[in-house]
Amino acid sequence: MIRILKRSEVDDSEVFARAVPQVNVAEVVAEVIRRVRTEGDKALLEYCEKWDGARLTSLRVTQEEIDEAVAAVDPAFLEILREAAANIRRFHEKQVRTSFLQNEQAGVVTGQKIIPLDRAGLYVPGGTAAYPSTVLMDAIPARIAGCREVVMVTPPDKQGKVNPVILAAASVAGVDQIYKVGGSQAIAALAYGTESIPRVDKIVGPGNAFVAEAKKQVYGTVAIDMIAGPSEILIVADGSANAKFVAADLLSQAEHDRLASAVLVTDDEALAVAVQREVEAQVALLSR
Repeated sequence: MIRILKRSEVDDSEVFARAVPQVNVAEVVAEVIRRVRTEGDKALLEYCEKWDGARLTSLRVTQEEIDEAVAAVDPAFLEILREAAANIRRFHEKQVRTSFLQNEQAGVVTGQKIIPLDRAGLYVPGGTAAYPSTVLMDAIPARIAGCREVVMVTPPDKQGKVNPVILAAASVAGVDQIYKVGGSQAIAALAYGTESIPRVDKIVGPGNAFVAEAKKQVYGTVAIDMIAGPSEILIVADGSANAKFVAADLLSQAEHDRLASAVLVTDDEALAVAVQREVEAQVALLSR
């Protein structure tokens, strides 16, 4: 149950406290990166069995698997993916920068040449939940920017399968290659390349603490989007707020990660109690 705390009775450290990982994340990630650099696919397959529970013989998702996923998802959901893709594409097309050259006076030539990255690497979470929106929002801008190739990595389930909605989104977004690998080992593979997975120029996409640490450690060898911490949301609301909406907003971020922080600040105790009840009611309806 979400706790109700009175500001005058608690310290900030209690309000915003997060769970602390029980392992040294930096050390674990450094060893993973070392092994992937030296052992390539062998290390990836071993980590996949160790951490994902999947015993694989190959890492690449086949076209047959993609076609099966597209056929398996609800046609209405597929239409929503296509509609979302069109909206994302329409927005990012307006951001495209173009090259130019100007010679406004004798002997002086100035300009700008835009050169797209050759290969973009997309990390798509899949361990805790599936986020097809991540696929669309990362792959489509890369395509619009002119990247020659878009490579995606995402963890498989225990049967060695990738969530069908992720594969369907990848198909809609035009991803070129998809590999069944997640965690810090996937980031290492994108940064340095292995026998199966090509080295990329930039890695984008969210992940857990191990993924974030891996991006931090490979930065410089490869470009990254950012080092994002665990999700957090702070809502400030008075008694006029809708408890259902507030609860839904809190849960929208809390579901990302066990280390996520979701906090409501209000001067209305009745709203606090209503949100507390609503969070419990909505959690009961969620799949996880």
